[in-house]
Amino acid sequence: MGARNTLIISLSGTIIGFLIGILIGIIRTIPIDHNTSMPAKIVYQIVNFFLLCYIEVFRGTPMIVQAMVVFYGAAMLYNVHLSPIPAGIFIVSINTGAYMAEIVRGGILSVDKGQFEAAHSIGMTHAQTMASIVLPQALRSILPATSNEFVINIKDTSVLSVISVTELFFLSKSVAGINYRYFEVFLITCIIYFIMTFTVTRILRYLEVRLEGPSVFTIHGSQTVPEAEFRIVGRDR
Repeated sequence: MGARNTLIISLSGTIIGFLIGILIGIIRTIPIDHNTSMPAKIVYQIVNFFLLCYIEVFRGTPMIVQAMVVFYGAAMLYNVHLSPIPAGIFIVSINTGAYMAEIVRGGILSVDKGQFEAAHSIGMTHAQTMASIVLPQALRSILPATSNEFVINIKDTSVLSVISVTELFFLSKSVAGINYRYFEVFLITCIIYFIMTFTVTRILRYLEVRLEGPSVFTIHGSQTVPEAEFRIVGRDR
């Protein structure tokens, strides 16, 4: 049950955090130029300021502290008593979202500016450019970083034991305390964590390779010489 809860929390938190990161990354890369109205500039600057505060706070504080503040703060300030597992998913999600926001922003900025200009020159809006041209390229380039965040979340769910989330570390600690077999129990726990992270890493690496396309492919024909043939060799995998 502990391993199952660890996977549920880490997977849910990574997916939700990924969606948060995409939304914030897109907002923070909206172009502001001389054609933008002053009210729109002011609104954008205010929104961007709060998003930047969110990113800096959640990237600059440990998840274990965030868990304590959210779980016990909600009960003390708002009289809201959260269930441990939903609270754990929420904490992992907002923490991951802060990291993914900067990862997505970097992926968007890595796309050549000429593609933005070409899209705008044919009348595409910023939203259309993002959806059809920029995001597909950016998401493929940030997949390794996203995979790394998923692996980190699997391991970092162990800190949620401070709010009584019944994940793998929490149950291992309970079993070790009952049987007084700390070394054996936590050795097995290490092995389980390694199996989960290794399996996830291999699966996501396979997806990365599939998205990259074939390492060797051939382009037939050209505008001037129809029978021309170009053989393109990609990097080694």
